[in-house]
Amino acid sequence: MTQILYPPSRPQSVGEVLDTGFRIFTASLVKCLPYAALAVVSGQLPTLYQVAIGRSLLQAAQQRYRDPVWWLLEALAIVGTITLSNALLMRQHALATARPTATGAELARGLRLMPAVVLIGLLVVLAMVPSGMVAGLVVGLRGGASGLVVLLVVLAALTPAAWVLLRWSCSVPTLVITGRGALASMSHSWQLTAGNFWRLSLIYTVAIILIVVLYVLSGIVSGIVSLLIARGDIAVFTATAAAIVVLLGAIATPFYSALAVAVLGDLSVRKEGGDLAQRIAAPAMQ
Repeated sequence: MTQILYPPSRPQSVGEVLDTGFRIFTASLVKCLPYAALAVVSGQLPTLYQVAIGRSLLQAAQQRYRDPVWWLLEALAIVGTITLSNALLMRQHALATARPTATGAELARGLRLMPAVVLIGLLVVLAMVPSGMVAGLVVGLRGGASGLVVLLVVLAALTPAAWVLLRWSCSVPTLVITGRGALASMSHSWQLTAGNFWRLSLIYTVAIILIVVLYVLSGIVSGIVSLLIARGDIAVFTATAAAIVVLLGAIATPFYSALAVAVLGDLSVRKEGGDLAQRIAAPAMQ
């Protein structure tokens, strides 16, 4: 019998949310790898183009904004990455609720939701701009202040941005899973995350640490493997390293989206009760 991982039957502790996220991740990894790998490759299209035409990193930084092909690939990268990420989130939710869906339906709906995800991203960034400007101003006017003092002031200036980011952290999962609009999803996320700043901070901090450890260990192993395979050939080394980066991204992306599903499920039960949580478990696939 297939185990239902979403939504949880009761509010969960921090450890239980992380455990649920990991269980959703492991249960869906194989079926989500194609989406995740394609999303990573899609995001690298502009960079791959720069490499293909033989531009160095310095040349790419200087010339890319004047290159119409770069702009076209950048637009395609945004559309492709968001569409595939939406489809990945839908698939994980479908598997967690034991309601699998077709690839075509996931991709079609992922594309339809892409503009709403972009809107959410823009609004979140705009809300964080004031904190970023204050932090930049502090760094620019630091004068003779010590590095530690500047760091502490910058962190204090960025705290409102972190708070806003956490309050709207459930916006995209809400949009994709429940079918609400962009603004309604942001409003719902704001309501769900109220009073949970420190819980969410702890959950996401642990997740980030796990991913950093994964990348560090994998980076060491991949460097050794790349050197052994390349045997001094720079082109082979670069290709091998790029393939490993894609693989790492394809593993990390489903982990974060699985955690987002687990967090949304816990907050829904915690704030709204089991009945409403069960109601949002039915994805709007129209």
